Amino acid sequence: MTSQRCGYKAAAERNRNTTGVMWSRGVLQTIRRASTNRQAGVLFDVDGVLLRGRSVLPGARRALRKLLDQNNNFLFPVVFVTNAGSCQRQDKAEQLSNLLDVQIAPEQVVLSHSPLQMMKSFHDSLGFQKVLSIEQLAQQHPLLDMVDHQRKPTPPSSPAQSLPQIQAIILFGEPIKWETNLQLLIDVLLTNGRPGNVHDTQLLNQLPILACNMDLLWMAEAPSPRFGHGMFLLCLESVYRKLTGQELRYEALLGKPSLLTYQYAEQLLRLQNHNRKLTTVYAVGDNLLTDIYGANLYNRYLAQQHIAMTTAAKLVAQGTGSQVTTAEEEVVCAAQCRSILVCTGVYDPRSLLPGDQNSGVSETVFHGHRDLALEPDLVEPSHVVKDVEAAVDLLLQQESSVTSDL
Repeated sequence: MTSQRCGYKAAAERNRNTTGVMWSRGVLQTIRRASTNRQAGVLFDVDGVLLRGRSVLPGARRALRKLLDQNNNFLFPVVFVTNAGSCQRQDKAEQLSNLLDVQIAPEQVVLSHSPLQMMKSFHDSLGFQKVLSIEQLAQQHPLLDMVDHQRKPTPPSSPAQSLPQIQAIILFGEPIKWETNLQLLIDVLLTNGRPGNVHDTQLLNQLPILACNMDLLWMAEAPSPRFGHGMFLLCLESVYRKLTGQELRYEALLGKPSLLTYQYAEQLLRLQNHNRKLTTVYAVGDNLLTDIYGANLYNRYLAQQHIAMTTAAKLVAQGTGSQVTTAEEEVVCAAQCRSILVCTGVYDPRSLLPGDQNSGVSETVFHGHRDLALEPDLVEPSHVVKDVEAAVDLLLQQESSVTSDL
């Protein structure tokens, strides 16, 4: 079943010189020629980086044009990774293409629920085929949703149609009617998937929950950030704990900063790169607790993967390890992921970082999800820049510098 939907002044100063850089055709050709030897990939967040609601942020169109060649093809593999989840990839790609004036394919879009495609074990055990929405559940059990007295239902004259037992809950994004969704989700959880039954707050086993999008806040047209799906999850967790005395457990948490989301995004980047290995992935975002945390977490994962491969190769060379993997089995993940924070969205340049020991900010105001650990190094961006155009200038500068050394 489903439920809808720069305190970093020093770093900013270090990167100020990247703003407004103009790139000559020669520099871009140098980058393009070097792509046979090395290849970068770019992950763009959407809200707060390119858009504010349906309004295009200043410099966003110019930024993307700087990544196009004379045939309007991207110089690098590019994927747009958003925690939005109330639409399909085709619709999001069409929306972004129209607003940003650049052709974006559905295969270049990662929504919060897109990584579900990688979770093959759940495809068999849960199906993802027979789906029941909250609205359908409310229609089948009209006595469950009783908050709004203006739409208080009349008891049915005949028994409600019997529904199969619900096997799992998938949460895609923040709902429209929070009280309805909270009530019915609790009904499902405390009846082990039979919401017409009496609650049992002492159930030993909890239904599997897959939650997409952990954003506590996100940036739209309003002057301050708006509640995201992470805020709804916080409410659901609080209600469940209050009624049962137990913590709500998740089978999986998807969307940024989930590691699975970045693995899936890199998979799409590699497909654009004809399945060749990438060197550096640049992740551009406006939220420390999703975009930057996730990119840095992925960079740590990449480092661990390469250490493991290097160690295994040394052991084989010494004759003490198992046989070397085949080319198909070899790890082909990127060498590193660099996080770039922009100051046009959730992040406020005047604010203090969550892990700053001198700020007096403690874990009590940590805006990440309950199941994430506050690690200062994970919320420290590789670079801080003014906006997405400055971010693109920076990564072009970085790649130009590297290619000139090849």
